[in-house]
Amino acid sequence: MVRLVTICIALFLFASAWSSTINADGASKRLLVLLDNLGIRESHSFYFKQLTDRGFDITYKSSDDSNLQIVKYGEYLYENVIIFAPTTKEFGGHLDSETLTQFVDAGGNVLVAGSNTIGDAIREFAGECGIEFADDKSAVIDHLNYDTNDNGQHTLIVASPDNLLPAEIIVGQSKKNGLPFLFRGIGMSSDQDNPLLLDILTGSSSSYTANPEEATLNEYPATVGKRTLLISVLQARNNARVGFVGSLDFFSNDFFQSSIQTNNGKKHAKSGNQDLAVALTDWVFKQRGVLRARNVRHYLKSDKSTPRFYTVKNDIVFSVQFDEFVHGKWMPFNGTDVQLEFVRIDPFVRTTMKNKGGQLEAQFRVPDTYGIFKFVIDYNRVGYTHLYSATQVSVHPLRHTEYERFIGSAYPYYISSFSMMVGAFLLSFIVLYHRDEIPKKKAE
Repeated sequence: MVRLVTICIALFLFASAWSSTINADGASKRLLVLLDNLGIRESHSFYFKQLTDRGFDITYKSSDDSNLQIVKYGEYLYENVIIFAPTTKEFGGHLDSETLTQFVDAGGNVLVAGSNTIGDAIREFAGECGIEFADDKSAVIDHLNYDTNDNGQHTLIVASPDNLLPAEIIVGQSKKNGLPFLFRGIGMSSDQDNPLLLDILTGSSSSYTANPEEATLNEYPATVGKRTLLISVLQARNNARVGFVGSLDFFSNDFFQSSIQTNNGKKHAKSGNQDLAVALTDWVFKQRGVLRARNVRHYLKSDKSTPRFYTVKNDIVFSVQFDEFVHGKWMPFNGTDVQLEFVRIDPFVRTTMKNKGGQLEAQFRVPDTYGIFKFVIDYNRVGYTHLYSATQVSVHPLRHTEYERFIGSAYPYYISSFSMMVGAFLLSFIVLYHRDEIPKKKAE
Protein backbone atom coordinates (compact mmCIF):
# COMPACT_ATOMS: atom_id res chain seq x y z
CA MET A 1 0.00 0.00 0.00
CA VAL A 2 2.81 2.38 0.91
CA ARG A 3 4.54 1.57 -2.34
CA LEU A 4 1.36 2.34 -4.30
CA VAL A 5 0.98 5.70 -2.56
CA THR A 6 4.62 6.52 -3.31
CA ILE A 7 4.13 5.74 -6.99
CA CYS A 8 0.99 7.91 -7.14
CA ILE A 9 2.81 10.82 -5.52
CA ALA A 10 5.71 10.45 -7.97
CA LEU A 11 3.32 10.45 -10.92
CA PHE A 12 1.57 13.53 -9.57
CA LEU A 13 4.86 15.41 -9.16
CA PHE A 14 5.91 14.38 -12.67
CA ALA A 15 2.59 15.61 -14.10
CA SER A 16 2.95 18.88 -12.22
CA ALA A 17 6.47 19.40 -13.53
CA TRP A 18 5.27 18.61 -17.05
CA SER A 19 2.30 20.96 -16.87
CA SER A 20 4.49 23.79 -15.61
CA THR A 21 6.00 24.07 -19.09
CA ILE A 22 2.61 24.09 -20.80
CA ASN A 23 0.25 27.02 -20.79
CA ALA A 24 -3.45 26.82 -20.04
CA ASP A 25 -4.35 26.08 -23.65
CA GLY A 26 -1.98 23.16 -24.02
CA ALA A 27 0.68 24.82 -26.23
CA SER A 28 4.10 23.75 -25.00
CA LYS A 29 6.83 26.40 -24.92
CA ARG A 30 9.92 24.43 -23.95
CA LEU A 31 12.71 25.93 -26.05
CA LEU A 32 16.34 24.90 -26.50
CA VAL A 33 18.77 27.53 -27.78
CA LEU A 34 22.10 26.31 -29.17
CA LEU A 35 24.87 28.91 -29.34
CA ASP A 36 28.35 29.04 -30.88
CA ASN A 37 29.46 31.00 -27.82
CA LEU A 38 27.74 32.53 -24.81
CA GLY A 39 28.51 36.02 -26.13
CA ILE A 40 25.62 35.62 -28.58
CA ARG A 41 23.25 35.54 -25.61
CA GLU A 42 24.31 39.11 -24.81
CA SER A 43 24.56 40.44 -28.37
CA HIS A 44 21.07 39.08 -29.11
CA SER A 45 19.51 39.80 -25.72
CA PHE A 46 16.63 41.89 -27.12
CA TYR A 47 15.47 38.97 -29.22
CA PHE A 48 15.68 36.49 -26.37
CA LYS A 49 13.84 38.90 -24.09
CA GLN A 50 10.98 38.97 -26.58
CA LEU A 51 10.78 35.18 -26.34
CA THR A 52 10.86 35.25 -22.55
CA ASP A 53 8.09 37.84 -22.47
CA ARG A 54 6.00 35.50 -24.62
CA GLY A 55 6.25 32.77 -22.02
CA PHE A 56 8.93 30.53 -23.53
CA ASP A 57 10.88 28.39 -21.10
CA ILE A 58 14.38 28.85 -22.60
CA THR A 59 17.35 26.57 -22.02
CA TYR A 60 20.71 27.88 -23.32
CA LYS A 61 23.44 25.42 -24.25
CA SER A 62 26.63 25.42 -26.24
CA SER A 63 26.33 23.60 -29.54
CA ASP A 64 29.32 21.38 -28.68
CA ASP A 65 28.14 20.52 -25.17
CA SER A 66 29.11 16.91 -24.48
CA ASN A 67 25.83 16.35 -22.58
CA LEU A 68 23.63 17.76 -25.33
CA GLN A 69 20.45 15.80 -26.08
CA ILE A 70 16.88 16.58 -27.08
CA VAL A 71 15.37 13.14 -26.48
CA LYS A 72 15.52 11.00 -23.36
CA TYR A 73 13.90 7.63 -22.76
CA GLY A 74 12.01 8.03 -26.03
CA GLU A 75 10.48 11.38 -25.01
CA TYR A 76 11.51 14.73 -26.45
CA LEU A 77 12.68 17.24 -23.87
CA TYR A 78 11.79 20.27 -26.00
CA GLU A 79 9.20 21.23 -28.59
CA ASN A 80 11.20 24.07 -30.17
CA VAL A 81 14.88 24.48 -31.01
CA ILE A 82 16.82 27.59 -32.05
CA ILE A 83 20.24 27.02 -33.62
CA PHE A 84 22.36 30.18 -33.46
CA ALA A 85 25.52 28.19 -34.08
CA PRO A 86 26.12 28.32 -37.83
CA THR A 87 29.86 27.49 -37.70
CA THR A 88 29.39 24.28 -35.72
CA LYS A 89 30.81 21.39 -37.73
CA GLU A 90 29.45 18.74 -35.39
CA PHE A 91 27.03 18.97 -32.48
CA GLY A 92 28.02 17.63 -29.11
CA GLY A 93 26.38 14.86 -27.12
CA HIS A 94 23.69 12.83 -28.87
CA LEU A 95 22.61 15.50 -31.35
CA ASP A 96 23.24 15.42 -35.08
CA SER A 97 21.44 16.27 -38.32
CA GLU A 98 19.64 12.91 -38.34
CA THR A 99 18.35 13.48 -34.81
CA LEU A 100 17.13 16.95 -35.81
CA THR A 101 15.32 15.46 -38.81
CA GLN A 102 13.65 12.89 -36.57
CA PHE A 103 12.72 15.73 -34.21
CA VAL A 104 10.91 17.50 -37.06
CA ASP A 105 9.26 14.24 -38.12
CA ALA A 106 7.93 13.97 -34.56
CA GLY A 107 6.36 17.45 -34.81
CA GLY A 108 9.14 19.62 -33.40
CA ASN A 109 9.94 23.12 -34.68
CA VAL A 110 13.41 24.45 -35.54
CA LEU A 111 14.76 27.93 -36.33
CA VAL A 112 18.23 28.11 -37.90
CA ALA A 113 20.38 31.20 -38.45
CA GLY A 114 23.39 31.15 -40.77
CA SER A 115 26.48 33.22 -41.43
CA ASN A 116 29.34 33.37 -43.94
CA THR A 117 30.54 30.01 -42.62
CA ILE A 118 28.14 27.07 -42.35
CA GLY A 119 29.09 23.86 -40.57
CA ASP A 120 28.45 20.40 -41.97
CA ALA A 121 25.76 19.62 -39.39
CA ILE A 122 23.67 22.63 -40.46
CA ARG A 123 24.21 21.95 -44.16
CA GLU A 124 23.07 18.34 -43.85
CA PHE A 125 19.95 19.30 -41.92
CA ALA A 126 19.14 22.10 -44.40
CA GLY A 127 19.60 19.66 -47.28
CA GLU A 128 17.03 17.34 -45.71
CA CYS A 129 14.60 20.27 -45.73
CA GLY A 130 15.28 21.25 -49.34
CA ILE A 131 17.49 24.27 -48.55
CA GLU A 132 21.02 24.72 -49.88
CA PHE A 133 23.40 27.31 -48.45
CA ALA A 134 26.04 28.91 -50.63
CA ASP A 135 29.71 28.00 -50.22
CA ASP A 136 31.65 29.15 -47.17
CA LYS A 137 33.07 32.69 -47.21
CA SER A 138 30.23 33.70 -49.54
CA ALA A 139 27.92 36.60 -48.80
CA VAL A 140 24.90 38.28 -50.33
CA ILE A 141 26.14 41.32 -52.27
CA ASP A 142 24.06 44.16 -53.65
CA HIS A 143 25.82 47.11 -55.24
CA LEU A 144 22.59 49.10 -55.59
CA ASN A 145 20.91 48.50 -52.22
CA TYR A 146 23.33 48.72 -49.32
CA ASP A 147 23.66 50.69 -46.10
CA THR A 148 26.12 53.59 -45.82
CA ASN A 149 27.75 51.87 -42.82
CA ASP A 150 28.93 49.13 -45.15
CA ASN A 151 32.69 48.38 -45.18
CA GLY A 152 32.94 48.86 -48.93
CA GLN A 153 32.13 45.31 -49.96
CA HIS A 154 28.38 46.04 -50.16
CA THR A 155 27.52 43.03 -48.00
CA LEU A 156 25.47 45.05 -45.50
CA ILE A 157 22.46 45.10 -47.76
CA VAL A 158 19.07 46.74 -47.32
CA ALA A 159 16.24 44.36 -48.19
CA SER A 160 13.00 45.97 -49.30
CA PRO A 161 9.67 44.96 -47.73
CA ASP A 162 8.40 44.66 -51.32
CA ASN A 163 10.40 41.42 -51.54
CA LEU A 164 8.56 40.00 -48.52
CA LEU A 165 6.01 37.22 -48.92
CA PRO A 166 2.50 38.77 -48.73
CA ALA A 167 1.35 36.50 -45.91
CA GLU A 168 0.47 38.49 -42.79
CA ILE A 169 -0.01 35.33 -40.74
CA ILE A 170 3.76 34.68 -41.13
CA VAL A 171 5.37 38.12 -41.39
CA GLY A 172 2.94 40.08 -39.22
CA GLN A 173 2.77 43.79 -39.96
CA SER A 174 6.29 43.92 -41.41
CA LYS A 175 5.10 44.41 -44.97
CA LYS A 176 2.52 47.06 -44.05
CA ASN A 177 5.00 49.00 -41.91
CA GLY A 178 7.20 49.55 -44.95
CA LEU A 179 10.46 49.42 -42.97
CA PRO A 180 13.41 47.86 -44.83
CA PHE A 181 15.57 45.13 -43.30
CA LEU A 182 19.29 44.99 -42.63
CA PHE A 183 20.93 41.77 -43.74
CA ARG A 184 24.51 40.60 -43.63
CA GLY A 185 25.01 36.94 -44.25
CA ILE A 186 24.89 34.09 -46.72
CA GLY A 187 22.41 33.43 -49.50
CA MET A 188 20.31 30.30 -49.91
CA SER A 189 18.50 28.48 -52.68
CA SER A 190 15.52 26.16 -52.35
CA ASP A 191 14.16 23.14 -54.14
CA GLN A 192 11.64 24.64 -56.54
CA ASP A 193 9.79 21.33 -56.79
CA ASN A 194 9.11 21.20 -53.06
CA PRO A 195 5.60 22.61 -52.41
CA LEU A 196 6.22 22.69 -48.65
CA LEU A 197 8.83 25.48 -48.89
CA LEU A 198 7.97 29.18 -48.78
CA ASP A 199 10.31 32.01 -49.82
CA ILE A 200 9.74 34.61 -47.10
CA LEU A 201 12.33 37.26 -48.00
CA THR A 202 14.38 37.44 -51.19
CA GLY A 203 17.09 39.75 -52.40
CA SER A 204 16.50 42.45 -54.98
CA SER A 205 17.02 41.93 -58.69
CA SER A 206 20.55 43.37 -58.34
CA SER A 207 21.68 41.01 -55.55
CA TYR A 208 23.83 37.90 -55.88
CA THR A 209 25.83 35.53 -53.67
CA ALA A 210 29.59 35.33 -54.06
CA ASN A 211 32.86 35.67 -52.18
CA PRO A 212 33.34 39.41 -51.51
CA GLU A 213 37.10 38.96 -51.13
CA GLU A 214 37.45 38.02 -54.77
CA ALA A 215 38.00 41.01 -57.04
CA THR A 216 36.46 39.30 -60.05
CA LEU A 217 33.89 36.58 -60.48
CA ASN A 218 35.52 33.51 -61.96
CA GLU A 219 32.35 31.43 -61.69
CA TYR A 220 28.66 32.09 -62.02
CA PRO A 221 27.29 33.25 -58.63
CA ALA A 222 25.59 30.70 -56.40
CA THR A 223 22.36 32.72 -56.48
CA VAL A 224 21.33 35.68 -58.60
CA GLY A 225 18.56 38.28 -58.32
CA LYS A 226 15.35 37.41 -56.57
CA ARG A 227 16.34 33.78 -56.47
CA THR A 228 18.67 34.79 -53.68
CA LEU A 229 16.85 33.64 -50.57
CA LEU A 230 17.45 35.54 -47.36
CA ILE A 231 14.71 33.85 -45.31
CA SER A 232 12.87 30.63 -46.11
CA VAL A 233 10.54 28.38 -44.14
CA LEU A 234 9.26 24.83 -44.40
CA GLN A 235 5.96 23.48 -43.11
CA ALA A 236 6.13 19.69 -43.15
CA ARG A 237 3.19 17.42 -43.88
CA ASN A 238 2.80 16.82 -40.15
CA ASN A 239 2.61 20.64 -39.69
CA ALA A 240 6.06 20.85 -38.06
CA ARG A 241 7.79 24.10 -39.00
CA VAL A 242 11.40 24.92 -39.81
CA GLY A 243 12.80 28.39 -40.49
CA PHE A 244 16.10 29.28 -42.18
CA VAL A 245 17.61 32.77 -41.97
CA GLY A 246 20.91 33.39 -43.75
CA SER A 247 22.07 35.98 -41.25
CA LEU A 248 22.75 35.56 -37.54
CA ASP A 249 23.19 39.34 -37.32
CA PHE A 250 19.58 39.71 -38.45
CA PHE A 251 18.50 38.92 -34.86
CA SER A 252 21.18 41.03 -33.13
CA ASN A 253 20.60 44.05 -30.91
CA ASP A 254 22.58 46.24 -33.32
CA PHE A 255 20.36 45.38 -36.27
CA PHE A 256 17.20 45.74 -34.17
CA GLN A 257 18.10 49.27 -33.07
CA SER A 258 20.07 50.49 -36.05
CA SER A 259 18.83 53.25 -38.29
CA ILE A 260 19.08 52.78 -42.03
CA GLN A 261 20.50 55.10 -44.64
CA THR A 262 20.75 53.63 -48.09
CA ASN A 263 23.29 54.58 -50.72
CA ASN A 264 20.60 56.49 -52.65
CA GLY A 265 19.90 58.79 -49.68
CA LYS A 266 16.76 57.23 -48.15
CA LYS A 267 16.69 57.29 -44.37
CA HIS A 268 14.74 55.26 -41.83
CA ALA A 269 14.91 55.79 -38.09
CA LYS A 270 14.67 52.06 -37.42
CA SER A 271 14.98 48.81 -39.30
CA GLY A 272 12.13 46.32 -39.59
CA ASN A 273 14.27 43.44 -38.31
CA GLN A 274 12.70 43.22 -34.87
CA ASP A 275 9.12 43.11 -36.10
CA LEU A 276 9.90 40.48 -38.72
CA ALA A 277 12.08 38.38 -36.39
CA VAL A 278 9.40 38.24 -33.70
CA ALA A 279 6.57 37.52 -36.18
CA LEU A 280 8.60 34.82 -37.92
CA THR A 281 9.51 33.17 -34.59
CA ASP A 282 5.87 33.21 -33.45
CA TRP A 283 4.87 31.44 -36.64
CA VAL A 284 7.70 28.88 -36.61
CA PHE A 285 6.95 27.99 -32.99
CA LYS A 286 3.22 27.66 -33.71
CA GLN A 287 2.02 30.64 -31.76
CA ARG A 288 0.08 31.69 -34.85
CA GLY A 289 -1.48 30.00 -37.84
CA VAL A 290 -2.57 26.82 -36.01
CA LEU A 291 -6.11 25.58 -36.71
CA ARG A 292 -8.31 22.94 -35.15
CA ALA A 293 -11.75 21.55 -35.96
CA ARG A 294 -14.25 20.42 -33.34
CA ASN A 295 -17.97 19.86 -32.77
CA VAL A 296 -18.55 18.20 -36.15
CA ARG A 297 -22.29 17.71 -36.71
CA HIS A 298 -24.54 16.70 -39.58
CA TYR A 299 -28.30 16.37 -39.53
CA LEU A 300 -31.51 16.60 -41.53
CA LYS A 301 -32.62 20.13 -42.24
CA SER A 302 -36.28 19.29 -41.56
CA ASP A 303 -36.09 18.08 -37.97
CA LYS A 304 -32.38 18.61 -37.05
CA SER A 305 -31.96 14.93 -36.20
CA THR A 306 -29.00 12.78 -37.18
CA PRO A 307 -30.27 9.49 -38.71
CA ARG A 308 -28.35 6.24 -39.01
CA PHE A 309 -28.21 6.84 -42.74
CA TYR A 310 -29.38 9.40 -45.25
CA THR A 311 -31.65 8.86 -48.22
CA VAL A 312 -31.12 10.27 -51.67
CA LYS A 313 -32.49 13.79 -52.14
CA ASN A 314 -32.51 14.53 -48.38
CA ASP A 315 -31.81 18.17 -47.46
CA ILE A 316 -29.02 18.05 -44.89
CA VAL A 317 -26.89 20.48 -42.86
CA PHE A 318 -23.21 20.05 -41.97
CA SER A 319 -21.58 22.24 -39.31
CA VAL A 320 -18.16 22.39 -37.65
CA GLN A 321 -16.37 24.78 -35.29
CA PHE A 322 -13.01 26.17 -36.49
CA ASP A 323 -10.58 27.70 -33.96
CA GLU A 324 -7.29 29.50 -34.51
CA PHE A 325 -4.47 29.56 -31.95
CA VAL A 326 -3.26 33.14 -31.45
CA HIS A 327 -0.63 33.95 -28.81
CA GLY A 328 -1.71 31.37 -26.30
CA LYS A 329 -5.48 31.49 -26.83
CA TRP A 330 -7.91 29.67 -29.08
CA MET A 331 -9.93 32.24 -31.00
CA PRO A 332 -12.79 31.75 -33.51
CA PHE A 333 -11.46 31.43 -37.04
CA ASN A 334 -12.74 34.13 -39.36
CA GLY A 335 -11.86 32.62 -42.73
CA THR A 336 -14.57 32.63 -45.39
CA ASP A 337 -12.94 30.31 -47.94
CA VAL A 338 -13.44 26.93 -46.27
CA GLN A 339 -15.04 24.43 -48.64
CA LEU A 340 -16.96 21.23 -47.92
CA GLU A 341 -17.02 18.26 -50.29
CA PHE A 342 -19.47 15.36 -50.29
CA VAL A 343 -17.35 12.59 -51.73
CA ARG A 344 -17.88 9.08 -53.03
CA ILE A 345 -14.56 8.42 -54.76
CA ASP A 346 -15.08 11.78 -56.50
CA PRO A 347 -16.83 14.87 -55.09
CA PHE A 348 -20.55 14.93 -55.88
CA VAL A 349 -21.07 18.22 -54.01
CA ARG A 350 -18.61 21.05 -53.38
CA THR A 351 -19.79 24.15 -51.56
CA THR A 352 -18.27 27.07 -49.64
CA MET A 353 -19.26 27.06 -45.99
CA LYS A 354 -20.75 30.11 -44.30
CA ASN A 355 -18.80 31.37 -41.29
CA LYS A 356 -20.76 32.68 -38.32
CA GLY A 357 -18.21 33.55 -35.64
CA GLY A 358 -16.11 30.46 -36.24
CA GLN A 359 -19.16 28.21 -36.69
CA LEU A 360 -18.99 26.96 -40.28
CA GLU A 361 -22.14 25.65 -41.88
CA ALA A 362 -23.21 24.27 -45.25
CA GLN A 363 -26.61 23.14 -46.54
CA PHE A 364 -27.15 20.98 -49.61
CA ARG A 365 -29.28 18.21 -51.07
CA VAL A 366 -27.97 14.66 -51.17
CA PRO A 367 -27.38 13.63 -54.81
CA ASP A 368 -29.57 10.99 -56.43
CA THR A 369 -26.85 8.36 -56.00
CA TYR A 370 -26.56 5.96 -53.12
CA GLY A 371 -23.41 4.49 -51.55
CA ILE A 372 -20.78 5.30 -48.89
CA PHE A 373 -20.03 9.03 -48.80
CA LYS A 374 -17.74 11.28 -46.77
CA PHE A 375 -18.03 14.87 -45.59
CA VAL A 376 -14.51 16.12 -46.39
CA ILE A 377 -12.84 19.39 -45.39
CA ASP A 378 -9.32 19.74 -46.79
CA TYR A 379 -8.17 23.24 -45.82
CA ASN A 380 -4.64 24.09 -46.91
CA ARG A 381 -3.73 27.78 -47.04
CA VAL A 382 -0.39 29.61 -46.88
CA GLY A 383 0.65 30.19 -43.28
CA TYR A 384 -1.95 27.89 -41.70
CA THR A 385 -1.58 24.32 -40.55
CA HIS A 386 -3.09 21.81 -42.95
CA LEU A 387 -6.49 20.83 -41.58
CA TYR A 388 -8.17 17.67 -42.87
CA SER A 389 -11.47 16.32 -41.59
CA ALA A 390 -13.46 13.37 -42.97
CA THR A 391 -16.77 12.04 -41.65
CA GLN A 392 -18.25 8.92 -43.23
CA VAL A 393 -21.98 8.38 -43.78
CA SER A 394 -24.08 6.03 -45.89
CA VAL A 395 -26.74 7.07 -48.40
CA HIS A 396 -29.59 4.65 -49.15
CA PRO A 397 -31.97 4.57 -52.12
CA LEU A 398 -35.65 5.37 -51.65
CA ARG A 399 -37.85 2.71 -50.10
CA HIS A 400 -40.60 1.23 -52.21
CA THR A 401 -43.16 3.38 -50.34
CA GLU A 402 -41.22 6.60 -50.95
CA TYR A 403 -41.27 6.73 -54.73
CA GLU A 404 -43.64 9.14 -56.47
CA ARG A 405 -46.91 7.57 -57.59
CA PHE A 406 -46.99 9.46 -60.84
CA ILE A 407 -43.82 10.60 -62.51
CA GLY A 408 -44.07 13.54 -64.84
CA SER A 409 -41.72 12.08 -67.44
CA ALA A 410 -43.91 8.94 -67.64
CA TYR A 411 -47.14 10.73 -68.67
CA PRO A 412 -46.78 9.71 -72.34
CA TYR A 413 -46.79 6.09 -71.20
CA TYR A 414 -49.78 6.71 -68.97
CA ILE A 415 -51.67 8.27 -71.89
CA SER A 416 -50.77 5.44 -74.23
CA SER A 417 -51.93 2.85 -71.67
CA PHE A 418 -55.28 4.52 -71.05
CA SER A 419 -55.82 5.16 -74.78
CA MET A 420 -55.22 1.44 -75.43
CA MET A 421 -57.77 0.60 -72.73
CA VAL A 422 -60.34 2.97 -74.28
CA GLY A 423 -59.65 1.60 -77.75
CA ALA A 424 -60.08 -1.98 -76.53
CA PHE A 425 -63.39 -1.05 -74.88
CA LEU A 426 -64.71 0.59 -78.02
CA LEU A 427 -63.60 -2.29 -80.17
CA SER A 428 -65.30 -4.77 -77.83
CA PHE A 429 -68.48 -2.70 -77.84
CA ILE A 430 -68.51 -2.61 -81.59
CA VAL A 431 -67.89 -6.34 -81.89
CA LEU A 432 -70.60 -7.22 -79.40
CA TYR A 433 -73.37 -4.87 -80.38
CA HIS A 434 -72.87 -4.13 -84.04
CA ARG A 435 -74.78 -6.38 -86.49
CA ASP A 436 -74.72 -6.13 -90.22
CA GLU A 437 -78.15 -6.07 -92.04
CA ILE A 438 -78.72 -9.19 -94.20
CA PRO A 439 -80.32 -8.06 -97.46
CA LYS A 440 -83.57 -9.82 -98.37
CA LYS A 441 -83.68 -11.79 -101.60
CA LYS A 442 -85.93 -10.42 -104.25
CA ALA A 443 -89.05 -12.45 -104.80
CA GLU A 444 -88.87 -14.37 -107.92
